[in-house]
Amino acid sequence: MNQSLEDIDNFLSTLDNANEFSCYWGIAPQALHILRMMKASKRFPNIKVGSQNCSEQDFGAFTGELAVQSLLESGVSFTLIGHSERRSLYGESDELINQKVLKAQSEGLLPVFCLGETLEERESGKMEAVIEEQLVKGLANASQKNIVIAYEPVWAIGTGKTASPDQANSAHEFIRKILSEKLNWDADKVSILYGGSVKPANVEELLGQENIDGALVGGASLKGDSFSSLCKAASI
Repeated sequence: MNQSLEDIDNFLSTLDNANEFSCYWGIAPQALHILRMMKASKRFPNIKVGSQNCSEQDFGAFTGELAVQSLLESGVSFTLIGHSERRSLYGESDELINQKVLKAQSEGLLPVFCLGETLEERESGKMEAVIEEQLVKGLANASQKNIVIAYEPVWAIGTGKTASPDQANSAHEFIRKILSEKLNWDADKVSILYGGSVKPANVEELLGQENIDGALVGGASLKGDSFSSLCKAASI
């Protein structure tokens, strides 16, 4: 829940070289700013604008929710689902997250499915069990054809701590294993992003790992110059 309308304009004004980025790049602002971002970014034909959340419900009496149909009508291309803050702050369960994934896919909106373990879970040796449960329950009956997965270890989000490239790559490799063995997906064809204190200083090394296909970036994406550096690294 960042940025003012003025901040959005300032951010976009520093992206004059954005059409040179060869990577797939997108921005998910807070909901009130989606239309402003959509309008202001028209000069960048390769930008994708997304939502940070969506509802599992159709139109109806669900005050404060974001209908997938309305997001699509607004021109939104993707939605985050299951972000660690939605899980921890708002108590979203794997079952609810699964309903959101299925709803987004059924309407043609690309879900970016987020998952990851806490520091306590990692240090107690439960990391793999937690990731497996989130994948199996959160992606039950989902299709691999219209989805992106984002691994975001909770202990590395906004803390300044980053999973080492080896740690991140190992977690991504395990995710592919579970997708293949438990969900019968062709895991090599699924894009898996890493999120957790990604910044210009470490993005190249992270993206150089075999199983990391991209990045889900938080704080380092709020300033145009930092965001441009990230996109340039992803375009190499």
